[in-house]
Amino acid sequence: MGSSAEEKGPCIGIRHLQSLLLFLAIAVNYIARLNVSVAVVAMTDAATTNLDFPEFDWTETERSYILSSFYWGYIITQFPAGFLVRRFGAKIILFIPTFATAVLSGITPYCVTWGGWQAFCVIRIIEGLFQGLIFPCIHEHLAKWSPPSERNRLGVFAYSGADFGSVMAMFSSGLIANSSMGWPGISYVSAGICGIWSLLWLILGSNNAPSSCLIGQEERDYVERSMKREDGFHAQKIPVPWKAIWTSVPFYALLIVRSAQGWANSTMQLQTPAYMHGVLEMDIKSNALYSALPFLAMWCMSYVYLAFADVAMSRQWMSLTTLRKSINTVSYWGPAAALIGIGFLDKSQTNLAIALMTINAGLNAGSGIGSILTIIDMSPNHSGMLMAIVNGIGNLFPLLTPLLVGVIVTETSSRSQWQIVFGMTAVVFFFGNLVYIIWGTTDKQPWDAVDFLQPLDSENNMQQNGSKPSGDNKQDETTTNTDRTATTVT
Repeated sequence: MGSSAEEKGPCIGIRHLQSLLLFLAIAVNYIARLNVSVAVVAMTDAATTNLDFPEFDWTETERSYILSSFYWGYIITQFPAGFLVRRFGAKIILFIPTFATAVLSGITPYCVTWGGWQAFCVIRIIEGLFQGLIFPCIHEHLAKWSPPSERNRLGVFAYSGADFGSVMAMFSSGLIANSSMGWPGISYVSAGICGIWSLLWLILGSNNAPSSCLIGQEERDYVERSMKREDGFHAQKIPVPWKAIWTSVPFYALLIVRSAQGWANSTMQLQTPAYMHGVLEMDIKSNALYSALPFLAMWCMSYVYLAFADVAMSRQWMSLTTLRKSINTVSYWGPAAALIGIGFLDKSQTNLAIALMTINAGLNAGSGIGSILTIIDMSPNHSGMLMAIVNGIGNLFPLLTPLLVGVIVTETSSRSQWQIVFGMTAVVFFFGNLVYIIWGTTDKQPWDAVDFLQPLDSENNMQQNGSKPSGDNKQDETTTNTDRTATTVT
C-alpha cells in the first residue's frame, strides 16, 4: 500500500457513515423539535387546515409558553450530558433521547386533546430534557471519528442536519396539517422517523474506530494515527481542567458568540411562522412552504461555505483562525443587516420579505464552520464537555426569547412590534461576533493536553509528603513542559 493511501485512508469509509448517522440524528430530532411552530398555528386556526380536528383557543401568552417550554428542559441536561457521554460513550447516550422523542411525539396528540396547552408544555419540557443530551454526544462523536484534515468536511456535513431538519419541519408540517392526518399527523410522522433512526443507530453506530465491527484495519489505523491516539486515548479518563477552562478568554469568546447564535436561531425558527401568518397574512399551507425556504437556503449554503473553506485551507489563503472568523463574520453581520430590513416590510411586500429572510438564513449557514467546530479545534479531548457547557448556557436564550416575544408582540399583525424583535436580534448578532473577532481563536489550548494536570498533582503530592523534587525529577518536568508546548503548537 502506498504512503499516500496510508496518509489519507480510504476515500469513503465508516467515518463517513458515522457522519451520515449524525446528520440524520440531528435532522429527525430537529423535525420533532421545530414542527411545533407550525403545529401551534394549525391547532389554533383550523380554518386554514383540516376542519375535522379540534381547534384550541390559546392566547399569545399561552402559545409563547408552548414554544419556549422545550428549552426549559433542554438547558437542564446539557451539563450532565457532558459527564454521561464521557462515561458511557455517544452510542447509548445518543440513542436514549431520540427514542424518547419518538415515544413522546407519538403520545402528544392524545395528551394535548386531554390536557390542553398545559399538557403540551409538559410533553415539550420532557422532550427537551432528553434532547439536551444530543449535541454534547454529537461533538464527542465527531472528535473521536474525524481526522483533523477532514474535520471541516465531516463536521459541517453532520451539523447540516440541523438545516435539513428545519427545512423538513417547516415544509412538511404545513402539508401534513392540511392533509387527512391533520395536525396530529405532524407528531405521528416525527415519532416514526425518530424510531427508524434509533434502530439504524443501534446497528451501525460505534463509539470510536477501535470499537467498530464494520471498519477495516486500514481506515482504523488512519483515524487513530491522524489524531495521535495510538497510546490508548479511548480508554483514558482524562480529568477536566475546570479552573483553566473557566479562566480561558478564548472559551468565553466562544461562549458569547454561540449564545448570540442561540438567540437568533430561536427567533427565526420559532417566530417565523407567526410573523408570516400575522404581518404577511399568509395561510398555514403557504406559510409552511415559505417558512421552509430560509432553511433550505441555509442547508444549501452550508455546503458552499464548506467548499470555500476546503479551497482556502488547501491553498493556504489564510490561517484556520482567520478562516473561521471571516466566515463567522459574514454569517452574523449579513443577517443582522437583513433582519433590520425585514422589520420595515408589510403584507404588500411579501416577496421581498421572504427574499430577505431567505438571504438572512443562507448567510447564517456559515456559523457551523465559523464557530461550532472551534470547540473541537480548541480542545478535542474535552469537546463533549465544552459543548455541554456552551450549548447549555447558549440555550438559555431560546428559553427566554419566546417569552420576550410574547411580551413585545401582543398583536401578531403589528409590524412595529416585530421591528423591535428583529432589531434586538440584529444587535445581538453584531456584538456576539465582535467579541469573537477580538478574543476568539482556533489554537489548541494548553489545558487540552493529556498531562496538563499531572505536573501540578505531582508537585502537590510532594509538598504534602514534605519532599523536594530531585534533579532527575526537574529534568523530567522540563521535558514534560517541552512536550506540552510542542503539543500546543501542533
